[in-house]
Parts: sequence; C-alpha cells; structure tokens
Amino acid sequence: MSGVGGRLVSFEGIEGCGKSTQIGMLAEYLISQGLTVTVTREPGATRLGLELRKLLLDPVHDPDALTELLLYLADRREHVRRIIGPALQRGEIVLVDRYIDSTWAYQGYAGRDPELGTGLVEELNRRVVGECRPQLTFVLDCPARLGLERARRRNRETGEAGIADRFEQRRMAFHERVRQAFLELARREPGRFRVVDAERPATEIFHDIRREFLADYAVS
Repeated sequence: MSGVGGRLVSFEGIEGCGKSTQIGMLAEYLISQGLTVTVTREPGATRLGLELRKLLLDPVHDPDALTELLLYLADRREHVRRIIGPALQRGEIVLVDRYIDSTWAYQGYAGRDPELGTGLVEELNRRVVGECRPQLTFVLDCPARLGLERARRRNRETGEAGIADRFEQRRMAFHERVRQAFLELARREPGRFRVVDAERPATEIFHDIRREFLADYAVS
C-alpha cells in the first residue's frame, strides 16, 4: 500500500462463517502484544453507513443490482475516508469484517447480473478505495448450509429469531456461488489470500489465523 503507513487485513466469507469471532480474537491478541488495532466492518461503520446498512439489509427493500452496488460503494467510500484511511495513516492495524472482495463475490460473481459483471465491480472498487487495499485477506471457508445454520442460531441467541436479512433469505445456491467466488479470488491472488477451514472449533481456526498473520507480518 504505497503511501499508507498501517496495515489493512480483511476477513471474508459467507454468512455465518465466523468472521466476527475471529476478528475479535485476533484483535485481542494483537493488542496484548502492544499493537494498536482498529476493528471495523461493512456496511455500517460510519453514521451514514449505519443508515445505508439498514436499507441494504432490510428485506422490505428490493433494489435492483446496480442500485444495491452503488449503495455498498457509497458506504465503502465513507468508510475509507473517515475510518480506514485515517487509521492506516496513523500506522494502525485495521481489521475489517467484509470489504472489496464481498462486493465482487455478492454483487459481481454470485449476482450474475449481466448489467454489472465482475469487471465493473473491480473498476468501481479501485476508484472508491484508492490506496486502501488489503495486504492480507482471510477467507473463512465453510459449506453454505453450515454457515446459514450458524447465522440462524446466532439470531436466536441474540433475540432475533425469525429475522433474517435480505442475503440470508436467498436460496442455498446463491450462497454456494458466493463461497465459490471467494475461493476463485483466492486462486487468482494467492499472495494476498489465506483460505482457512471454518468448519472447525473457533480456537483451532484462530491458531491458523494467528500463525498466518504473524508470518505475513514478519516479512512485510
């Protein structure tokens, strides 16, 4: 990331793959090592983004593919300007739950809308994030059925049983395409991506993530 002093690490995967849990565990570990960490997410990390998140995830709304893409990019632009960019300039480690690759996977690859395509998503992402691109990306990989079961269990535990966002409500085939999209990205950019088996217990997953992060951090 030329011109940016910190380190941006993104976490990707299907619904219910365990990204938030692993981000929390890695952040706690890095802070214990004396490092400064910013934890953030998409969509909804800023005041404007929070309003956009409500619109994007509410099943009541049904925007077309291009509208959905532009809303996500508006959230990302605000996110980069107000949170990610400043944190990187301060030399912090930024851990982000979903970023540019989620847009490619969900709106570009899995959406299969001929009006969009992955090429357009890639070009718009470049314009929106500028130099704030991840140096390391973890893909927490698990079958779609398992991820959705976890997401539903999480909703029950948080008192949101019966409530699913627009993406959780989509058919299993869509979520499997999203999974394949992330794996395709990992094949295309093996230097940036680390695919982690997310079917295992959280502590085992974290062991791999910590090892991969430290190995990558040591050679940066």
